[in-house]
Amino acid sequence: MASVSSCVGSPPPRRQPVAAPALRAEPVRVAEPVRVAATPLTPPPAVVAESAIVIDVASGRVLYARNADLPRPVASTQKIMSALCVLDSGNIDSVVTIEKSDTVCEPTKLYLKPGERYSRRELLKVLMVKSANDVARSLARDVGGSQEGFAARMNRKAASLGMRNSHFVNPNGLPAPGQYSTARDMAIAARTAYQSRLLRSYVATKEFTFRYSSGKTRQLENTNRLLKSVPYCNGMKTGTTNAAGRCLVASGSLNGRSVIVVVLKSNSANVWKDSEKLLRWALERPVAAQSQ
Repeated sequence: MASVSSCVGSPPPRRQPVAAPALRAEPVRVAEPVRVAATPLTPPPAVVAESAIVIDVASGRVLYARNADLPRPVASTQKIMSALCVLDSGNIDSVVTIEKSDTVCEPTKLYLKPGERYSRRELLKVLMVKSANDVARSLARDVGGSQEGFAARMNRKAASLGMRNSHFVNPNGLPAPGQYSTARDMAIAARTAYQSRLLRSYVATKEFTFRYSSGKTRQLENTNRLLKSVPYCNGMKTGTTNAAGRCLVASGSLNGRSVIVVVLKSNSANVWKDSEKLLRWALERPVAAQSQ
């Protein structure tokens, strides 16, 4: 992949030997000088997660990988893919009328009721903040015509992004035969989502008040605890099932660098520690270390 140019008149960084493969999504366009992260000089921390990857957002460079291409369930982290497909569908303010079939799923749920009407925009924010499965089904049916039709969209989107080891069956990540992804593929999806200002704003939302059609309100808190414990964490998405274990896609920005961390098949005692350790390892370095 070509090196990323600096903005605001700064000279471009000197081309460095590539020490690790880069992901295939296009470089992120930013409005400030870009610092492309070199691999940290310190060894990566030990993590419990069975699969993990750390990538530099600007370049797609892989800074760390562990079993990154091993297919496995990824639980609700695949809602990042669902969000991308909703954005691709066009009118984000289109109105969704809830149907009974949308509500037939396991918790976590927002407990939507048939006949209620919401914009895709409202539901997409809930999807990324609270991970409600009935919201995922509502958006999938509205956008794709059916759960199966939407899954086909997800798979076409994954293929277009170069996600070579993924196959999706539903929009919410609940267990299903033949549904899987990898840490590397989820990093590709997350890097693509990071380019959307709307999605970045949603995944960075710590909490907000949702208003039901009836007028009732509910305070929704983001499922990503790192937003409150790591000052420079700015997203992305949690996921938990028995098959997938505890999963987390996390993004962070510090000193002009941004990274995405994916941990899959961790556990309740370590998922936050795994992700925080990898974020700190990748970002808490002197700026001068970037060119080493």
